[in-house]
Amino acid sequence: MEDWTQTLGAGPLLGIAAGAIALILVLVIVFKLHAFLTLVIVSAVTAIATGIPTGEIADTLISSFGSTLGSVALLVGLGAMLGRLVESSGGARVLADRMVDVFGEKRAPFALGLASLIMGFPIFFDAGLIVMLPIVFAVARRMGGRSMLLYGISAAGAFSVMHVFLPPHPGPVSATDLLGANIGVVLLAGLIVAFPLWYVSGYLWAKVANARNPLPVLSLFGDEKDDVQAQNPPKAGTVIAILCVPLVLILMNTLFTTLGTFGAVDPENPVIQGVVFLGTSSIALLISVFVAMFVLGRARGVQGSALEKTLESALGPICSVVLITGAGGMFGGVLRTSGIGDALSTTLGDIGLPVIIAAWLIAAILRLAQGSATVALVTAAGLVAPAVAAANLNSVELAAVVLATAAGSVFAGHVNDSGFWLVGRLMGMDVKTTLKTWTVQQAIESVLGLGAALVVFAVGALL
Repeated sequence: MEDWTQTLGAGPLLGIAAGAIALILVLVIVFKLHAFLTLVIVSAVTAIATGIPTGEIADTLISSFGSTLGSVALLVGLGAMLGRLVESSGGARVLADRMVDVFGEKRAPFALGLASLIMGFPIFFDAGLIVMLPIVFAVARRMGGRSMLLYGISAAGAFSVMHVFLPPHPGPVSATDLLGANIGVVLLAGLIVAFPLWYVSGYLWAKVANARNPLPVLSLFGDEKDDVQAQNPPKAGTVIAILCVPLVLILMNTLFTTLGTFGAVDPENPVIQGVVFLGTSSIALLISVFVAMFVLGRARGVQGSALEKTLESALGPICSVVLITGAGGMFGGVLRTSGIGDALSTTLGDIGLPVIIAAWLIAAILRLAQGSATVALVTAAGLVAPAVAAANLNSVELAAVVLATAAGSVFAGHVNDSGFWLVGRLMGMDVKTTLKTWTVQQAIESVLGLGAALVVFAVGALL
């Protein structure tokens, strides 16, 4: 692809992207074509329409599909195994009962979301969601089994807020560096706005979405018969400790990676490299599965073929989730390879808006066009960096611009975002319902995030 140059302008490319998205919606919603087949077909058609060389189309599709699966398949597969062990041992029910006893039935969704908010500080969106879902599903079943979105959207919204707005996640860290902001100030500002952003866009919106779309709890990590109290179930503290294994490992990874970036530790040190390796999301989950196999399996007398069957039963239900998520990544990859993001960046860079508004708008349009929040955030930050540098902003104002750019990058995630398919399929939603619930949640989070950034900017202007 090094010798190929996109000759289409921003207008035609944007038109092709809009047409591709409309085609996906028509095929899935109107003609009921399976989402996996739809995404593969539309990805190929879009690649042809945007002029990607015919001989390179197959490689582009496969590489985009594979790069998404490289992380998602491992995380979903290992997370499903961990969740199945927790569920089948009776641990999910024990923990759900404990949470309900402590917080009360009415506060259970709030408690789950708050726990997700805390876990989301070091853990990436998809990994954190996978770790929390067994507990989410168990509590939702405990409360009657028809409130999937009340619990699911609240938890997913919490992970989204933390992943988008707070270092040490890659998007805000990269934007902080590109815009010359102070990472400590960005972290402090992000922590201040994270809770209110989640409370409105995650928790309160989840209540509205659930009232409009009452959905049953899926059987990805077990079903109602698994809620029958297992023999010799683990204690709630034991389950929490097991779930904290990936949290602690990933936290150590992000801590030492961040310290290495700023020269506080030597990233070439073998001990540091070992800690970083063990804290990689997939490796951390793999370790957690083995810990759960021993504590929730062998230590309770479940071993051999019985334990193997328990783990095997976790993989079947998530195959569709993995394939559809990979195909969503394929579609987003085609849009990025076609040059849509670059064309939009060049065009939007000439718009005469205040730098903080321009940063949000550019990131939002890039998000709508190509799907990836991280790509939208980093691209928009790079584009507005010269204007930010010329504006002579103080550290608080710079942090506000980072938050505004981050807010734009999460705007209205839809069918070209692999996360859209991951959330929708894991929670048992069809495309139309996912658009009405998760896409709206992302839009609310984005707009409120811009509002919070403007408040931070105004405070900075007074300093």
